[in-house]
Amino acid sequence: MVTIAILAGSESDRGIAERASKVLDEAGVGYEIRILSAHRNPVELDEYISKSDAEVFIAIAGLAAALPGVVASRTKKPVIGVPVSSKLGGMDALLSIVQMPSGVPVACVGIDNGANAAHLALRILRKT
Repeated sequence: MVTIAILAGSESDRGIAERASKVLDEAGVGYEIRILSAHRNPVELDEYISKSDAEVFIAIAGLAAALPGVVASRTKKPVIGVPVSSKLGGMDALLSIVQMPSGVPVACVGIDNGANAAHLALRILRKT
């Protein structure tokens, strides 16, 4: 069973996803990593979100960082955004993630901090 879905907007974000997976492996919590862009794979992303049995989503994205907000707009489950330091030191992604409109909440961890996203997901699930 997939308890936590780790979604990355680009293959180049896989290293950050693997930092999260290391924490989840140590905790013995089931997860899967998928590369799905809010811009390049919108249909596949919608289908994945609607069919996923994950209890928490971790969404990793840089630049405009639309992925966490798109995921949060399509589920009532908790979403944790991880901004990626691709341009502007990651500040563009960080601000995109924390400035969600009312009713579309996304928790946000530090830039490139996939491990903290996993730790937060475990706390949400009360696995720590």
